[in-house]
Amino acid sequence: MKKNAIIYCEGQFSSMDGKTANGLIREPGNYSITAVIDSTKNGLDSGQFLDNKKNGIPLCKNLEDAIECSPQKPTYFIFGIAPSDAFLKDNEREVIISAMQAGLHIINPLQEFLTEDEEMLSIATRYGVEIQDIRKPKPKDSWKLFTGDILKVTTPIITVLGTDGACGKRTSAVIIEKALKARGYKTAFIATGQTGLIQGAAYGFAMDAFPLQYVIGELESEVVRANNTDNPDIIIVEGQGALSHPAYASSCGILRGSRPKAVILQHPPKRKVLGDFPFVNMPSVQSEIDLIEHFSETKVIGITLNHEGMDHQEVNTTIREYEQTFQLPVTDLLTTGSDNIIDSIIEFFPSLQNSAKLVVS
Repeated sequence: MKKNAIIYCEGQFSSMDGKTANGLIREPGNYSITAVIDSTKNGLDSGQFLDNKKNGIPLCKNLEDAIECSPQKPTYFIFGIAPSDAFLKDNEREVIISAMQAGLHIINPLQEFLTEDEEMLSIATRYGVEIQDIRKPKPKDSWKLFTGDILKVTTPIITVLGTDGACGKRTSAVIIEKALKARGYKTAFIATGQTGLIQGAAYGFAMDAFPLQYVIGELESEVVRANNTDNPDIIIVEGQGALSHPAYASSCGILRGSRPKAVILQHPPKRKVLGDFPFVNMPSVQSEIDLIEHFSETKVIGITLNHEGMDHQEVNTTIREYEQTFQLPVTDLLTTGSDNIIDSIIEFFPSLQNSAKLVVS
């Protein structure tokens, strides 16, 4: 049974820093979302505001309003903001305390671990609730280094990389996995960030919670475990950051740890500068493709767009222009579908062509 939850996303819903909330509204996974807290959008429908598709989940002004507006009694409070510094502000800390006082269990995706905070633990104990730090790594004595076992995996592996952080890589990876399942393929999904783990991914870990020395080995281990356990037709690895990004090394770890033979590249055409680093210009699509293919033994086989700041006509025009320029299938997965990208994946991997899968309605 799914767990009823309120998401906190004050002032950030539908923005880059609200990506955890955005992702859970689109794909709640293990949760049933009853309300979202963002006073700047109070009274609106979250699905309508995010994707122009009503979902009946209200945007509320505060915690009390969210509890009152929830059609089912919530039992969880999910912190849905993902700021670059990953630490709580004073007012956010007070909201979490209020949520515990209201009897809500806390789902914390930040790198500030509340289970190591004496005040937070004391309050949780007093009100009989639990705190879950999504990014908190497992004990150090179980961390894994690279073994080379990934080199023995023959199952097709793809990843969705991007030209920036918070540009829709996880959303695209989830859509691609669903579309492959709809074609009858057995998939395994590897989460590499907090949102995928909250959604309930069976495999994965929060990459940025581990020292670089262990990131590649941990990812390798998860891919191998998924392959051995599920015997999937294809493995989809969630991307992080961008290989060209001056502040993040996670894409490097993904390419080394999972050794994907194919990459889908996610790109926001309207961004001129990096989202969290406005003093750095966005890379071009071609430069990112060249870097990815030079860095690893892989091939970019499709481009997916983030339509932020674009209307429907701009999206369609950009798709046509990119297809002509890059000679690759291009789509906006949220608005124009996934068929051409899925076709490209199947065409690229002979084992998928030989599987003779049927479409599942």
